[in-house]
Amino acid sequence: MKYLLVLLVVVIGLWALFGRGRRQAEPPPAPRPQSPAVPATMLACAHCGVHLPRDDAVVDTAGLAYCGDAHRLAGPR
Repeated sequence: MKYLLVLLVVVIGLWALFGRGRRQAEPPPAPRPQSPAVPATMLACAHCGVHLPRDDAVVDTAGLAYCGDAHRLAGPR
């Protein structure tokens, strides 16, 4: 019984040394190049002068950009 246990330990040891080395690990996938971010067009508020993205601006009928409805109602300076 003692020899069977020693043989089992030796077989497991040899498998750990040589068995795992035969299998090649797959290389990690190459990272995809990210497309560069498109910069947002910035507009200045006609009332206070704060710069904000065009998507966030409130535009009046005259085409002036404001940072919010309160400044749009107050009008340009």
